Amino acid sequence: MDNGTMIEVVNLTRRFAGRTAVRDISFTVNRGEIVGLLGPNGAGKSTTMRILSCFLPATSGTARVAGLDVFRDSQEVRRRIGYMPENNPLHPEMRVREYLKFRGRLKGLGLRQSRERATVVMEQFGLTEVSKRIIGQLSKGYKQRVGLADALVHEPELIILDEPTIGLDPHQIRSVRQLIKSLAEKHTVLISTHILPEAEMTCNRMLIMFDGRILAADTPENLQKVMAGNSQIVVEIAASVAELEACWTQVAEIQNFNISAADGQFQRCALTPRDGLDLRPQIFLLAKERGWLLRELTRNRHSLEDIYLQVTRPDEEA
Repeated sequence: MDNGTMIEVVNLTRRFAGRTAVRDISFTVNRGEIVGLLGPNGAGKSTTMRILSCFLPATSGTARVAGLDVFRDSQEVRRRIGYMPENNPLHPEMRVREYLKFRGRLKGLGLRQSRERATVVMEQFGLTEVSKRIIGQLSKGYKQRVGLADALVHEPELIILDEPTIGLDPHQIRSVRQLIKSLAEKHTVLISTHILPEAEMTCNRMLIMFDGRILAADTPENLQKVMAGNSQIVVEIAASVAELEACWTQVAEIQNFNISAADGQFQRCALTPRDGLDLRPQIFLLAKERGWLLRELTRNRHSLEDIYLQVTRPDEEA
């Protein structure tokens, strides 16, 4: 593994009694990336994270973190990982500061270093004002911050976060999202979520999982390009239906079109280009040449939800 790679997974499979949770998956994560594991409950996200975090052995295949095998070198791997599982199992009877010092000691920090790191992560995650509060009395948002601080207290290279915003209100989600994005400056982050906008706003690369498999792996921008072949150009023009039909028929780059009446003298045209071409410059020039009044000219972008539904759709029988 080269020095730029943090995670390398090859042909990883995990079977439980009666079912296969992860099916022969392979992927890499580079240092400094925020990568999202995206998929519904039961897709295999948590199982994959638990294997990478050395909490669960794989049935077959290999997984490496910072060049170390998660099976043979589990102790060294654990030192390099900060893991926050989905249920964020904190000690509700402890106070925030004493809990973070305690966790630092468990993760191999000395007494002085655990005190120093507890102070640093409390400042980093906005916990200083609640440092003496009992964790069980904190709001859900503050508890998530404590979980994040716990994951960071020993300065790991890799942060693994399983559904870190689940159960939070919109303000808390925004706060946690910003905290996660700030981590990529010094850490690599692997985050699982089934919330589509969350992945789009937080991650710079995504692995879409379904039924234990990875069906797509790319940046949101490149996934958009993959879907571009199905994108439509929407244009509203003041012209007659006959004129527009004659015009669109003559444009070889338009695969098909649909014209419907808009308000007044305008017609709304949905144009499907061949090979995902962006026809907007060409349409603009055509309207200008013909003296047509142009009111709208847009290219439909596929949302992450569209992409997800496309790649997870079962193959249709011919």
